[in-house]
Amino acid sequence: MQDAESRLIWLRLMRTPGAGPKTQRRLLDAFGSVEAIMRAPPRAVAEAGGRQVAGRVPAADDHLIQQDLAWLAQPGNGLITWDQAEYPQLLRDLSDAPLALFYTGDSCLLHLPMLAIVGSRTPTRGGAQTAEEFSASMASCGLGIVSGLANGIDAAAHRGALKANGATIAVVGTGLDRVYPANNQQLAQEIAVKGLLLSEHPPGTEAHPSHFPRRNRIIAGLTIGTLVVEAAQKSGSLITARLSAEAGREVFAIPGSIHNPLARGTHQLIREGAKLVESAQDILEELAPLLGQLLQQSDAHITDAPTESASAALDPDYVHLLEIIGYDPIAIDSLIQQSGLAADVVSSMLLLLELNGHVESLPGNHYCRTGARSS
Repeated sequence: MQDAESRLIWLRLMRTPGAGPKTQRRLLDAFGSVEAIMRAPPRAVAEAGGRQVAGRVPAADDHLIQQDLAWLAQPGNGLITWDQAEYPQLLRDLSDAPLALFYTGDSCLLHLPMLAIVGSRTPTRGGAQTAEEFSASMASCGLGIVSGLANGIDAAAHRGALKANGATIAVVGTGLDRVYPANNQQLAQEIAVKGLLLSEHPPGTEAHPSHFPRRNRIIAGLTIGTLVVEAAQKSGSLITARLSAEAGREVFAIPGSIHNPLARGTHQLIREGAKLVESAQDILEELAPLLGQLLQQSDAHITDAPTESASAALDPDYVHLLEIIGYDPIAIDSLIQQSGLAADVVSSMLLLLELNGHVESLPGNHYCRTGARSS
């Protein structure tokens, strides 16, 4: 348990202007403890950490530190620092690991084996469904699911773990008294109660573009592997995957249609050596040597396409239309031509199939199957 004086000193170091994670690490390596950093003369601090922090280390804004202390006094909130045994061991391997982490929720989750699930902020409905299903399956096997609370794949991953009553950790790019994006407020509240919210940024920190690549390194550093579900070729998810690979962790990618722009990022990862996965079992088998007997004995899996029983529950005309649609985008004009049905009939059938989750409408009057299963 950290005493009040030690916590105050850590907050001063974190609030020191110009002292980012790498500078803080150099100072800690040079002086051995945060207490010694605070006592060191400015010249010694400059030699170890650079001129930008000389004379500033003891001079952090007291008003902001009092705000931090008030936030930490609230139930469920806490601070984990580098000198504590609670600090995640895998994260220590990063050269630019944050020396302290603010959290809300159950910090014990940091010691579970964890898998990152990341992807596009604007996924297809099928992609979001896949992320949620993979997350639920992996969480039910005892893996903690880590993502970044962004819209799209991140949110689907968190929801999948929560629905499976599993563990999920959201690493965010703001202070934990903020939620970004704001529309994920309810999801963040549920994670705070049932999982863990984590940030290197002190309370009051607003969202900034530079914060999210930094957040991604924590996501990669906490986990034994990263699964990318859908991602464009220029995507923050690919940054997370690269950081995961550089840290010696596993990288997994789900392939998609060659016509789907959001599959190009995952296909790029596969070309670069990421492991192609079609089911949760593929991931479990790869990770089993790391995770031991529990996951070796797991029989979790995901069905990747509608089963015979799912299609059999539909009228034969609908089954025929589904077979024409397939999993690649197809224009409605082609569906009308290939099915031999009237345009208004095809439109009506597509609407019903979409409402029941069998197909997804795409831009330009195109459709594709979603992989939904019926009961």
